[in-house]
Amino acid sequence: MIRVLLTDDQPLVRHGLRVLIADHPGLEVAGEAANGEEAVRLADRLAPDVVVMDVRMPGMDGIEATRRITEGSGAPPKVVILTTFDDDEYVYGALRAGASGFLVKDMDMDQILAAIEVVAAGDALIAPSVTRRLIAEFAARPATAPAAPRPVTGITAREREVLTLVGRGLSNAEIAERLHISAATAKAHVGRLLTKLDARDRVQLVILAYELGLVAPAS
Repeated sequence: MIRVLLTDDQPLVRHGLRVLIADHPGLEVAGEAANGEEAVRLADRLAPDVVVMDVRMPGMDGIEATRRITEGSGAPPKVVILTTFDDDEYVYGALRAGASGFLVKDMDMDQILAAIEVVAAGDALIAPSVTRRLIAEFAARPATAPAAPRPVTGITAREREVLTLVGRGLSNAEIAERLHISAATAKAHVGRLLTKLDARDRVQLVILAYELGLVAPAS
């Protein structure tokens, strides 16, 4: 059973998710929090498997709460950001803080439930379309956008290609098709990149691809 902590300052959102989770086999609500401070406290006390986290909340926001939760001792819960992308310029910060997934509130509810299961299993989930928009949002800022691709040491030329495509939001199957390799080989390349670059999950690979200048809004 996957235990989920719901964090959102809107009671209606929490209620809707609670009802859906209650009807979904394998998931249960461990608790609810209305702000970041409460989420950090309950995550420590209840030890959920996944925390579904809004970003904009009164008091401690979701970014700081995510950082505190993922830096916890032992095996901290996974954090999934669930927010309204068009109104939220803080998503990048939340991912850097340790979130394992990024979802938007207008997604189909079945997709949100499936994403919780994916993240609980140790994978990361960020929709390709969202990845591209996320990169464009932050790469467009002169203060943070790298001027040109920087060298990446310790990986092969093929792995660099794979990292670039991961950064563009392609799935393993799409990478395989683009590079004319099998899906299993693409998955193996991604696994080696995670190890070599000491990345926690696919989301961190996306961030690295952006920070290294391998991906730009026009890519």
